[in-house]
Amino acid sequence: MPAEIAIVVPVFNEADNIEPLVRELVRIFAAEARPWEIVLVDDASTDGTWDRIRAVQQAIPQLRGVRHVQNRGQSAAVWTGITHSTAPFLCTLDGDLQNDPAELPRMLGMLGEVDFVCGHRVKREDSFVRKASSRIARAARKAALRYDFADTGCALRAFKRECLAGLFAFNGLHRFLPILVAGGGFRCREVPVNHRPRVAGVSKYGVWNRLWRGLFDLVGIAWFQRRRIKPVAVEPSR
Repeated sequence: MPAEIAIVVPVFNEADNIEPLVRELVRIFAAEARPWEIVLVDDASTDGTWDRIRAVQQAIPQLRGVRHVQNRGQSAAVWTGITHSTAPFLCTLDGDLQNDPAELPRMLGMLGEVDFVCGHRVKREDSFVRKASSRIARAARKAALRYDFADTGCALRAFKRECLAGLFAFNGLHRFLPILVAGGGFRCREVPVNHRPRVAGVSKYGVWNRLWRGLFDLVGIAWFQRRRIKPVAVEPSR
């Protein structure tokens, strides 16, 4: 039976987190009545991540693994996971165990009222530099795009596939997805979610690839938001 819910997880050099994350997701979704799947996308890891995915897959039938043969970044990995599933309901989260998967059933339950639910890490277990970068980026996004999501960098999301209508893959998509979805006329909701400290592996982000590149991307996103063709009601001739 085709999955109705796909949980997409991009990973890069997260070998020690693969099995704990998958088993936590299995435990959380065990009571879900709808068929579901986990799609792990390995972005050409250089450690044993891909071997761990293949090993865990032997015991977890709901798990599917996809591997990039070249490193393409988080946005590309998220997009690969989305396009390798046909599920009408999608969830995303990071593979470092800092996002709490237990939030996902609650977020999925909100999709009867809205189209897109994104997390807001109220108590972030991150360094001062990462938190300061996020505050600066939020102010810049609000000024340039006229949308004020508190935490577009939070990967913990649940949404309907139809929200992706008109969107396309580009580097940085994962940071701007809530803004792009809202700009397409879909109903969005931001909710507080739990955030946990990293227990294995190392962060892949620094000031350059989080803050400065994100600010640079604002120019392109602002242009697209002004020029995009939004859905319009039509009247047939008969």
